[in-house]
Amino acid sequence: MEMIIRKPHPEDFEQWFVLWEGYNEFYGRSGEKMLDPLISRTTWNRFFDVDEPVHAIVAEYNGRLIGLSHYLYHRSTITVEPSCYLQDLFVLQESRGNGVARKLIERVYSLAKTNGCSRVYWQTQETNHQAIQLYDKLAERSGFVVYRKLL
Repeated sequence: MEMIIRKPHPEDFEQWFVLWEGYNEFYGRSGEKMLDPLISRTTWNRFFDVDEPVHAIVAEYNGRLIGLSHYLYHRSTITVEPSCYLQDLFVLQESRGNGVARKLIERVYSLAKTNGCSRVYWQTQETNHQAIQLYDKLAERSGFVVYRKLL
């Protein structure tokens, strides 16, 4: 069968949640640092709320979800058109290296363009070497350093 990139369906929650947990574990949000279940449920519900700027796509192969991407549209002070922030991207370990992440990113590009965005951007940890190899082929590094302050 062929891999399908599509929007999630409400009945995909359990499979999406496995991917979501894998993503959060990769970034150190497990155990005591695990996200509150309310955050995960709220995130999921946002994908189905037409008034939300948060969106999702999933990669499906043989009826199983193997990857996800979450992205959002927002205004910018440097463009008239909205921007697209690709916030989350995750592919199951056993499916990596097969073009899944590339297809998810390219679909986000296409959706963002269709929705009038002038750019797509994202960030990753500097130690995420495998992903960086792909990202360097699909986009240019911005040269910016990210700062944050939790409130």
